[in-house]
Amino acid sequence: MYSITILGSTGSIGESTLDVIAQHSDQYSIFALTGCRQLEKLAQQSIQYNAKYAVVTDESSAKRLTSLIMDLKGTTEVVFGSDALSEVASSNQVDIVMAAIVGAAGLLPTLSAVKAGKKVLLANKESLVMAGSIFMGAVKQHGATLLPIDSEHNAIFQCLPDNYNKGDQPSVKKLILSASGGPFRTWDMQKISKATPEQACAHPNWSMGNKISVDSASMMNKGLECIEAKWLFDTTMDKIEVLIHPQSIVHSLVQYVDGSVLAQLGNPDMRTPIAHGLAWPQRLASGVADLDLSEIAQLTFEQPDPVKFPCLQLAYNAAAEGGNAPAVLNAANEIAVDAFLDGRIGFTAIAQAVEKTLDSFDFYEPESLDAVQDSDNRARSVAVSMIKRLES
Repeated sequence: MYSITILGSTGSIGESTLDVIAQHSDQYSIFALTGCRQLEKLAQQSIQYNAKYAVVTDESSAKRLTSLIMDLKGTTEVVFGSDALSEVASSNQVDIVMAAIVGAAGLLPTLSAVKAGKKVLLANKESLVMAGSIFMGAVKQHGATLLPIDSEHNAIFQCLPDNYNKGDQPSVKKLILSASGGPFRTWDMQKISKATPEQACAHPNWSMGNKISVDSASMMNKGLECIEAKWLFDTTMDKIEVLIHPQSIVHSLVQYVDGSVLAQLGNPDMRTPIAHGLAWPQRLASGVADLDLSEIAQLTFEQPDPVKFPCLQLAYNAAAEGGNAPAVLNAANEIAVDAFLDGRIGFTAIAQAVEKTLDSFDFYEPESLDAVQDSDNRARSVAVSMIKRLES
């Protein structure tokens, strides 16, 4: 029986993780669940899965959640704050941590799990985007097992040789991350400029939260995933490519020097990579329907349009710059996406705000987590100012 903490249990990844666990309750139990705003859902999850702890961000939310759990006659203990998040991620009673908190907020608790030597299922790409060198150094130092859960990185992981991290990189020529192209793939620029938050969040293939859905529509998500892949697979950005694949059946590919290309295929359902991560190095039934290629009939691929998707190039530029540039990129994007979802700026202004924020910074190599967080905070402040100018 493996004990699990889910960081971000009320989001789409968290819900999918709980669904897989429910199918294998003889093998997995819940130690802690964490959430932010969806307190009713968190209370229901805590009762259903008999969580020992539920963690929220602040005291007010904790009081409300405690009341909800008591009304349901539950026994889950409610705690709050960043220290509590880190504690349930690093507890010696936990075997596996699903890191599914969206955005920069997921960095500290995920790093706590790594430093405790846990098996970490990484669905929080921002941890590596913001602090890739520090994070991967901690994985090595503390002997943590890091398994990628984003469908693209999980696919690459499955397609790489078992000895990849022992010096097999020369046989790998290229990592190819697939992208659906999002809801605006076939739109012209004039239409994209008028896109609403509802349209941006209407992903054609995946069910995701609003922030990730907007990132998918702008392809910033793919840019962040490229940076994540650089750190996960110890490679360089010139060996990472993006290929638009509207059907979302081929989740990513690995090209080898002998001409072979290996791909991982499956229905677009996050329970597949989650089950793979939970059971690795074994396999586990996920509840996902079998893939029927004859029904799909065709798989198509195309290059991303740099005019439609400037955020992808901004991510590559930040990765090339190195140092704290990816952290600045991520922070500015989070602020800009929030402004778009609030209706304060248009969709195309997201890339403008991120670019203007990046242009205003002198970059350096952060040597500590405090330095990373300082870059994150300053970038957010600059991005707010840039957005105010775009609003006027």
